[in-house]
Amino acid sequence: MNVIGLISGTSMDAIDAALVELECVGDRLRLHTLAFTMVPLASALRARIVTLLPPYRGSTAEVCALNVAIGEAFAEAALRVARQAGVAIESVDLIASHGQTVYHQVAAGVERSTLQLGTPAVIAERTGRTVVADFRPRDIAAGGQGAPLVPYLDLLLFRHPRRARAVQNIGGMGNVTYLPPAGSAAGDWRLEARNNEPASSFQPPAAHRSVVAFDTGPGNILIDEAVQRLTDGRLAYDHDGRIAASGRIDEELLARWRAHPFFQQPPPRSTGRELFGSAEAGAYVAQAQARGLATPDIVATLTAFTAWSIADSYRRYCGRVDEVLLSGGGARNLTLRHMLQVALPGAIVRAVDDLLLDADAKEAVAFAVAGYATLHGWPNNVPAATGAAHPVVLGSLTPGVNYRDLLRGVVDAPAEPAQRIEIVAARSQIDV
Repeated sequence: MNVIGLISGTSMDAIDAALVELECVGDRLRLHTLAFTMVPLASALRARIVTLLPPYRGSTAEVCALNVAIGEAFAEAALRVARQAGVAIESVDLIASHGQTVYHQVAAGVERSTLQLGTPAVIAERTGRTVVADFRPRDIAAGGQGAPLVPYLDLLLFRHPRRARAVQNIGGMGNVTYLPPAGSAAGDWRLEARNNEPASSFQPPAAHRSVVAFDTGPGNILIDEAVQRLTDGRLAYDHDGRIAASGRIDEELLARWRAHPFFQQPPPRSTGRELFGSAEAGAYVAQAQARGLATPDIVATLTAFTAWSIADSYRRYCGRVDEVLLSGGGARNLTLRHMLQVALPGAIVRAVDDLLLDADAKEAVAFAVAGYATLHGWPNNVPAATGAAHPVVLGSLTPGVNYRDLLRGVVDAPAEPAQRIEIVAARSQIDV
């Protein structure tokens, strides 16, 4: 089955589109990436999206209009990745769209809610394909935080028989899936819900105990926002971490930032621009400038803050870490990678590219796999990660012209969920 996965993250710089071929063989799901592309968000569209973010200046009329406009952009991204692969859109079976998050609130004491724009109706209409979208709300309805969702892919793909792995995505926000060795007595990850435990009862699991996944805090967001402010928009981000590499870390300021209450919150936890966004970046930059820091020093200190937040999360809430597998834009930031390696001297830090999965493509691939699971009725949340009370099938289906043919294939497919993903490159199986 050919599936396109689509996502635009909190950085809102581009729509990631991956076209993958998935084949279920016994309890294994074979995955072959046919194409991946990043379609930049038009500046005018991005500017409109920003108006919906804190402090919430957008109107309901604009929310409705943007839902359609973003849907059009996602449809074009799907068509583009199919063209890049040399595959007719009619040969694509399913499109799985995460959409663009504009609001995500799961703090205690408020009504939990999440909103991803990019109506699947437009995607289905423009492509003719059946679409799975709205992945997060079902997990929230089941008592979870609706995030992180990528651990479903991580568990099936990256668990190793002997190594304890931290699979770390560094997009706008950072999130980790901690995978103890597969041979350990980790129990059934599908049933390990934590939402009914009081926060004070959470204990960092030993390496043999359980899978854990949660948001580590800011990823690229504070660095990107600071670079844009400090260069008056001439630069969108710190390419390869070059600005940070030329700067000096202000340890006193870093210590002040470390006191943010988010880092004291045990899993399950998730965050977004509501907590670490433009306003927070502006405040951090102002604090640094008040201390007389130059641009390289500010960017270096923010980069160190991100590296610390990741390493500190491992020390607090994970077991032994032998290997860190990086994905997302932050995997390309060489200074951030170096800082993370220094902070984790006992682990090997590398990008998932080494395991033949494009670090930039990972999240789009993850939602392609999640959409495939939804179509087949397989639970695809990880309660141990989100805090949901039980496993659920995420997402809603919008039928395309191929819907009936698609259902016929699903009826003949295995009813039991896949237990492992194998990457196929050039039609050769790769063991990760």
